[in-house]
Amino acid sequence: MASYSSILSEEQFLCSICLDVFTEPVTTPCGHNFCKACISVYWDSINDHSQCPLCKAQFKTRPELQINTFISGMASEVKKLGMSTKKQRMKTCSDAHKPPLTTPEEVPCDVCTEKKLMAVKSCLVCLVSFCETHLEPHHRLASYRKHILIDPVSNLEDRVCKTHEKPLERFCRSDQTYLCQFCTETEHKTHKTVSIEEEYGERKAELAMRMATAQQMIQERQQKITEIKTSVELSKKDKENEIANSVEVFTSLMRSIERSQTELINVIEKKQKQAERRAEELITELEQETSELKRRYSELEKISHIEDHLQFLQTSLFPRSFLPTKNWSEIRHQQRLCVGTVWKTVSQLEETLNEEMKKLYEMELRGMQPCIVDVTLDPDTANVDLTISEDRKEVKNENKIQKFPNKPNRFDQTTCVLGNEGFSSGKFYYEVQVKGKTGWVLGVVRESINRKGLITRNPENGHWAIGLWDDTVYKACAGPDVHLTLKQRPQKVGVFVDYEEGQVSFYNVEDRSHIYSFTGCNFTERLVPCFSTGVNVDGKNGASLIICPARSED
Repeated sequence: MASYSSILSEEQFLCSICLDVFTEPVTTPCGHNFCKACISVYWDSINDHSQCPLCKAQFKTRPELQINTFISGMASEVKKLGMSTKKQRMKTCSDAHKPPLTTPEEVPCDVCTEKKLMAVKSCLVCLVSFCETHLEPHHRLASYRKHILIDPVSNLEDRVCKTHEKPLERFCRSDQTYLCQFCTETEHKTHKTVSIEEEYGERKAELAMRMATAQQMIQERQQKITEIKTSVELSKKDKENEIANSVEVFTSLMRSIERSQTELINVIEKKQKQAERRAEELITELEQETSELKRRYSELEKISHIEDHLQFLQTSLFPRSFLPTKNWSEIRHQQRLCVGTVWKTVSQLEETLNEEMKKLYEMELRGMQPCIVDVTLDPDTANVDLTISEDRKEVKNENKIQKFPNKPNRFDQTTCVLGNEGFSSGKFYYEVQVKGKTGWVLGVVRESINRKGLITRNPENGHWAIGLWDDTVYKACAGPDVHLTLKQRPQKVGVFVDYEEGQVSFYNVEDRSHIYSFTGCNFTERLVPCFSTGVNVDGKNGASLIICPARSED
């Protein structure tokens, strides 16, 4: 009995639509055979106008097609015979002249038996990877031309639909799964599906964007690392300079103290010697007078024993200078010689210390120059009584209500306005002119502070500020307030913030003196400069607060 392979060829069992061996073959009334899914898709594509794709025969209604079991069985046998024949033929091919597989990443040919050659393609229909020699039938035979060839992979089974045994060619975005063409016409018919190539392109583009973003983040972080390292190096240099400056200052102070101590000791010893010399002089004089008095007392005692009246009278007549007349009760010897001298020395030391402190603050202010920031005012936060200049560098209270839109971040009762710039790291410094004002408040605040109603300024509420009240009272809003004693009325106030160190310091720019510092602060959010003009009664406090440009060193 002849075998299937000697009677029939694989081409006789190919669907004329998909050009592949029949899958669930059906027969139309005109006698032509097709895959059930293929003819269904074809009829759906011509708007239910049923006709045969081959002979174009028309059908009044779409035929109810049943699986042709005979042809289905024959097709299955053909598939088995075809694969067996192909594998047998491929095994006989010579591969001695091909180079062997050398790297573990390469996919071996599934057909080679002895030396495994590198596969050049994998077939999603045959589920086999082929070397160049064993791939040749796919290029030559018509029955293989509809097979899908891809770059060699080792997991071919994962690229075939488990339900229809067809290549996964589509992607369902609704279910986030991979489909074959038949899946898109059945359970995924109403879903959003795209080709694998389209999904690949979009994913590749998204991946490229993510890679670009990651690369940018890497560069930003590397730049930040460089900045931090540079900052550390600069910090080391600053540390060395500060140590050198502090050693110089304290050495000068110690020398001054030692010099003052030596001078004080010399003065005390000199005065003590003077006091001792004066005491010796007084004692000598007193001793001399005492001796003279004793001598004259003896004379007087002799006279007192004369009984003769006339002789007594003649003998008792003495000159007025017979006895010393100096009043020693008014003469005192000073015992506390050093009080005035010590006070004077301490005063000199205080002056020296003040001079050295002034030098330190001058150095500190010079060190703040690189930290100067350009601060502008944010009109959206300004109280309606405040007038802001066009360049947003000046603010004053003219007792004229401005037509500002009502915004949630605007101060409604306190004459305040915030800076437009906020800072959440590093150091920054700016200066504000307060000349001519009888009241003002300056400092920094947390960005989230309350802007409505009466405000209590203190660190607990997110305010680090100092100010002037009633033209004479300077206070730090430390909760409770700290009254400040200033030697000179400031015309410009410098505000310095070190976020990481938790420090807010204020300086009198004109005489370069320190006013007050908040230290040990715990900053947890952005800090924003804050400016309050104070109330303006009878035009006495109408001067502007002016944000100064960066100062140049003298």
